[in-house]
Amino acid sequence: MTTERAVLAGGCFWGMQDLIRKLPGVSGTRVGYTGGDVPNATYRNHGTHAEGIEIIFDPSRITYRDLLEFFFQIHDPTTVNRQGNDRGMSYRSAIYYVNATQKQMAEDTIADVNASGIWPGKVVTEVEPLGDFWEAEPEHQDYLERIPNGYTCHFPRPDWVLPKRDAAE
Repeated sequence: MTTERAVLAGGCFWGMQDLIRKLPGVSGTRVGYTGGDVPNATYRNHGTHAEGIEIIFDPSRITYRDLLEFFFQIHDPTTVNRQGNDRGMSYRSAIYYVNATQKQMAEDTIADVNASGIWPGKVVTEVEPLGDFWEAEPEHQDYLERIPNGYTCHFPRPDWVLPKRDAAE
């Protein structure tokens, strides 16, 4: 099996991990800190890093585009530095691409989301090259599996789904 890596940030990493890990074709996830200025980032000291999720997936079972569309459905990409009650740079929306193909797919998906008129505003999601990804502490990994009634602001929004694309696109 060939796998690929995706790194996304969309607010508190607990809820994102809980929903994304369940997608068919996702073989692994871990939460951490990325996109910022502090080496060896931790929960107590992560500077300008976002809370992010690393996703390992099988592209023959789920495409990067499918991951991005789900990402845009489970968080609000139209709010700056905020998801639900969480506010600050740690909770920004960002896509950290690992290659030029992912960058182009991210830009195309954002354009499609904006053109759809479905979301409550224009996308503010940052699209940046992936730098360091600092794995979060063990108590943050798999949080909602261990604490099923724990805090999350992520949920699928059935009205925030892009129309199906033609297979030739």
